[in-house]
Amino acid sequence: MSDTGMADQLRRRSAAVMRWRGWEMAVWAAIWAALFVLPSHAALFNEIAILALFAVSLDLVLGYAGIVSLGHAAFFGVGAYGAALFAKHVGADPLTGLAVGTALGALLGALTSPMIVRGTDLTRLMVTLGIALVLLELANKFDGLTGGADGLQGVVMGPIVVPFVGRFEFDLAARTASVYSLGVLFVVFVVLRRLVHTPFGVSLQALRDNRLRVSAIGLSVQGRLAAVYTLAAALAGASGALLAQTTGFASLDVFEFHRSADVLLALVIGGAGWLWGGLIGAIAFKLMHDVISAWTAQYWNFWIGLILVVLMLVGRERLFSPRRWFKRGAGS
Repeated sequence: MSDTGMADQLRRRSAAVMRWRGWEMAVWAAIWAALFVLPSHAALFNEIAILALFAVSLDLVLGYAGIVSLGHAAFFGVGAYGAALFAKHVGADPLTGLAVGTALGALLGALTSPMIVRGTDLTRLMVTLGIALVLLELANKFDGLTGGADGLQGVVMGPIVVPFVGRFEFDLAARTASVYSLGVLFVVFVVLRRLVHTPFGVSLQALRDNRLRVSAIGLSVQGRLAAVYTLAAALAGASGALLAQTTGFASLDVFEFHRSADVLLALVIGGAGWLWGGLIGAIAFKLMHDVISAWTAQYWNFWIGLILVVLMLVGRERLFSPRRWFKRGAGS
């Protein structure tokens, strides 16, 4: 086959992969429809959208690039405090505040990426966790700016102005907030879905599988890892900014370890290495949390932990495929 024919074949294959499938459009249509059909659950939809964006950002570094992290909440917290401080002292425009939180997350990601792209997985775990803990203590120490343990209160957001449509005020029922957060998640998802199928996205998966081989063909391993780490940090900052804007509050909780653990659990449930894993995992985790905590508020951690143990022991593919379950059971 000639070089021209091979190039045409690669372009056709790439176009086929990037093309939206029917089930993908159906899922997104169902999510948007559910948001308007169930307005009483708007606050839950808002939480799911924020967690899903956070999980997708972690999937970029963990599922696609193979960078393990226990401190992804560092970027989440920086974005939350950045957007909250901007709204309180500079301007109340939501989109500008979202851009500020995203930029601060990207800046922190760029500054810390040299410590992440080198070393072993254990080193990365400790460094990422350490960065989050350091920022937690700094936020607690500078309580005159951040509010310390009491949190940063009095964050009031202005309306979202959509040209040719109108102005939408944030309401107590979280209807505007849920549409806003879900809209940001959808835009990010569409962009990332295309990005992961570009040569850059494919090179990230190659890095995850075999870094020596990627380095041997002349690609910059550290440059790509730093780039995707900065991008993931920016998206985590955006999710933190959404939380602060839609709740009107930012506290030390955004830096704590459980924030990183929750998003990691959501990604484990949904599956790492494909963007839908973050979205599906966030929906499943939040629904389980909401249902189980309403059933038994004291022991909901036990039941979620039990579900995760079963998921890991049985396997996601076997658990969600009855035909494969019975086939393997008969053959064992």
